[in-house]
Amino acid sequence: MKRHLDALVRTALTEAIEAGALPVRGVPPYTLEAPGDPAFGDLACNVAMMLAREARTSPRAVADVLLGRLRDPEGWLASAEVAGPGFVNFRFTPAFWRTLLGEALARGDAYGRSDLGAGQRVQVEFVSANPTGPLHVGHGRGAVIGDVAARLLEAVGFEVEREYYVNDFGRQMDILGRSTLARARQLGGEDVPIPEDGYPGDYLIEIARRLRETADGAALAGLPEAEAAGRCRDFAGAALLAGIRDDLDRFGVRFDAFVSERALHEAGALERALATVPSGLVYADDGAIFFRSTAFGDDKDRAIRRRGGAPTYFGGDLAHLHGTLARGFAQLVNVLGADHHGYVARLRAIVQALGHDPNALRVLLVQLVNLTRGGEPVRMGKRAGEFVTLREVVEEVGVDAARFFFLLRKADSQLDFDLELAKKRSADNPVFYVQYAHTRIAGVLRHAAESGVAPAAAPDLSPLGEAEVEPLRVLATFPDVVEGAARALEPHRVAFYATEVASAFHRYYNQHRIITPDPGLTQARLALVRCCQQVLRLALGLTGVAAPERM
Repeated sequence: MKRHLDALVRTALTEAIEAGALPVRGVPPYTLEAPGDPAFGDLACNVAMMLAREARTSPRAVADVLLGRLRDPEGWLASAEVAGPGFVNFRFTPAFWRTLLGEALARGDAYGRSDLGAGQRVQVEFVSANPTGPLHVGHGRGAVIGDVAARLLEAVGFEVEREYYVNDFGRQMDILGRSTLARARQLGGEDVPIPEDGYPGDYLIEIARRLRETADGAALAGLPEAEAAGRCRDFAGAALLAGIRDDLDRFGVRFDAFVSERALHEAGALERALATVPSGLVYADDGAIFFRSTAFGDDKDRAIRRRGGAPTYFGGDLAHLHGTLARGFAQLVNVLGADHHGYVARLRAIVQALGHDPNALRVLLVQLVNLTRGGEPVRMGKRAGEFVTLREVVEEVGVDAARFFFLLRKADSQLDFDLELAKKRSADNPVFYVQYAHTRIAGVLRHAAESGVAPAAAPDLSPLGEAEVEPLRVLATFPDVVEGAARALEPHRVAFYATEVASAFHRYYNQHRIITPDPGLTQARLALVRCCQQVLRLALGLTGVAAPERM
């Protein structure tokens, strides 16, 4: 829809500029957007307001020049008029919508896909939770945001790698080792407390029990404290990571690579990264090694190695990004919790110091999830100790509801997730509402087949008129929605769009018969609802949610 109108507007502006009717240097990067109120048209263009100052005239005068040169050889524009401070509002004819319907059906599962990315390689790094406990609901939201972002980038032609960066090195892992050791000793009858800074969740009891059944576990009592804690750390970390991977697999989230921070350090990755950083950006102070990140806008310089030589978390980031950038990705997308907002500047500083465009790193910050049940806050999970696990939520509401609900707000907005609403089989539940639209269409098509009406392969769409414009308009925007969501890295747009398609279909279905006494009208309407089903399936597929035939 936008591409067609963009071509008409751009041609008219170019001709006006070349003829001297618009004394400006060139066509600016204007926008074509659907007005908030459909009464103002199908698309609105702001180019007249953008050019008015340079042309030294009013926006309306610029708009008049544009409209005077606008040609519409196919006759697809029903109207084009100036409104408000200078917006140019366009309305398409039913014939235009019918043409786009035919194109959508012809493209099938390729509808909405494009070659925008031209095969460029992008890495999406997400979840990356420390293997010190099970995934919680916040991790679940980040998992869906990252997974859908990757799906969108693939849909518009990027080659995507999904990575989980395993933070299995440093203080948090040492705390895990000491906490697991305490649990193992408690199981052996010793009266020892969990460390004050330790992990109190019951999940470590089961891990400690499994550890005690191994040879390493049996040998703990005869080992020095540090070595015993180290063995506990390694066992518990591996067990927790296996549980995380299982949770993600059940949640429909896959990764191409799991990269261990500990393995990077053991392989000397930090030393290799430091060798490529300009010498003036690294300095020693009081026995520690620092990176001059203030040279790139950070609020303070960051330690790479502590006194004694141990790498810091920032040092791990330096080693990791150096190895990742060396692999030739055009873009890096990092999905982080909102509490990591302070990391953005320092991560971009690393990218720039390593000789790359800092804007090649894009960061999505994911806000918290507030779990409620019928509007009341949900108490913390018993198993995890201080939070509700992703597994608990998925077991209660299902994968589809969990994934869709995590997309009901923009990533950087807090999300209220009501467990009771997510289980409702009613129009109040957004995921049920959307899936029911797909199921309802499947029922219509079954009924048509039972009535001896087979959808035509290439139906005549001319019987579709004003009554069908609303659903046709929504269906035609799917390619724009996919491309816009991919460009902005805003996965929530797809969930919103799926709801919009479902609403348009439900309204149409409630007002019009699909199978009518007129065979031509029936075939045209069957084509419309088949396209609704196709687009719903594709949109739900991008969100990782099923499109059921029956419910």
